[in-house]
Formats: sequence, C-alpha cells, structure tokens
Amino acid sequence: MSVKFIDTALPNIIKLENIQQSYDGGKTFVIKDLEFLVEDKLDTGQFVVILGPSGCGKSTILRYIAGLQKPTNGKIFLKDRLRTDEDRIGMVFQQYSSYPWMTVLDNVAIGLQFKGIEKKERYDRAREMLKIVGLEGHEKKYAQYPTLSGGQLQRVAIARSLLVSPEIILMDEPFGALDTNTRLRMQDFLIKIWEQMKPTIILVTHDIAEAVYLADDILIMSNAPSNFMEHIQVNLPFLRDRTIKRDHNFVELVHYIEDKMVQLEKED
Repeated sequence: MSVKFIDTALPNIIKLENIQQSYDGGKTFVIKDLEFLVEDKLDTGQFVVILGPSGCGKSTILRYIAGLQKPTNGKIFLKDRLRTDEDRIGMVFQQYSSYPWMTVLDNVAIGLQFKGIEKKERYDRAREMLKIVGLEGHEKKYAQYPTLSGGQLQRVAIARSLLVSPEIILMDEPFGALDTNTRLRMQDFLIKIWEQMKPTIILVTHDIAEAVYLADDILIMSNAPSNFMEHIQVNLPFLRDRTIKRDHNFVELVHYIEDKMVQLEKED
C-alpha cells in the first residue's frame, strides 16, 4: 500500500503527481503511480530522507526535481507551479562535482553566471556563501583533491547548490565517498546549514543511522515497480548533536527501519 500524502493549507514547495517511469516503452515500470508532496515550512525548513533498496528509483526522484530527467508520465510542480526547463535547482552528488580547473570562488558562483548575474554581484554573493559553509580563505584555491579535502569539496558543492536554489537542496549519497570521521563531521555541518538557512533538504542515502540522525521525515520506497511504502515522522528533538544517537528512541527507530529494509531485500 502506497503512502497517502495530506495536502494541508500550507503552500507546496515540491509535488510529484502520478509519476510513471519505464525504459522499455511501457512493458515494465521502474516507478509506478508515485505521488510525492513536500509542503513549504518557512519558519523551520525541513529535512526529508529517502531510503529504499538499490534500483528502486531514489536518485531518479531527485533527478526529476532537479530537471535532469523527465518521467515517462506524470507532472512535477515546484512551489505550486508546473516545473519548466527554466527552473534551476542544484544537486549534490556522491562524486565530487566541482570543476577542478576553476577556483573555489568560480565554482560556487557559476550557477549565478548561468543566470546572467553580473560578475561583481555573483562573486560578492559567492563569498558570503563561502563564509556560511566555512570555506572563507579558500576562494583562490582550485577545487580539486588533494588541494581540498573530500569534505571541503562537498562543501563547495553545497555552497553552489544553496546559491542557485537556497530554498531546496537535493543530495544524492553526498557523503558516500568520505571516510567515517569526515562523514560524521559533514552530517553535523548539514544540521547547522539546516538550522541557519532553513531550506527544504531532500537526501538519498543507504545509511539508516544517518537518515534517522538528520531527518524530520523519512520515506521508504518499495521494490520495483516502486512507490513510497512508508512515511515515518522522526520524533526526536529538532536541535540535535551526536548524543542523540544514544537515545533509546533513536536506537529503536534505527532497528525498526533495519527490519523494514531486510524485509524488502527478502521480497526482491
């Protein structure tokens, strides 16, 4: 049974309606009859995490919203308006997506360049964003490893995404290539960004503990033909630090989701 989203009086920031995805002319469907609704919580922002088995279409959902892919059938709305090719929403990938031949400043500002913003304004705005993500002083460095660490390169990508679309951040396994300590630091950094800027963040991850630590809403997708099979509202304090991971409610929720994922694996 698929998740039924409740459309309240709040404005919608993202809505997917009757989404179908087929790659063989409609003989089989990877995604079928999928609905997705994220309302706009201006005062707090929100953090939605999508979990599900490999190949269920988690990353595809992000690609629809970012405009990198169109579904076979269905409609995509941004802020209650049908999405067009003119809408630009940044997306942070697992692979480092910066241009290594460009400086950090140019990487962050490039989205504004595509929008036609003049050089001084886009550099001024990019510098302000670099302060927010903790990269002040790195503006003239080239955005490449090992000049910058993996965590710093992902901060460049997050800064670029925020500058293009400060209301929505899409993240596809952004910390998957990082070592454990860096990944933990980046989780805490992302929480600070959420608290400070109050965006709507949609994250795809395979890490269940990461999902519970970061999210206020978790959506679990089924095997193909995929849909959202469960919606979990995370009942943990809004302001979090690592001590929450020792909380009984945190541990219980991780175990609950682990059981769900094992069940999906058996059904595949």
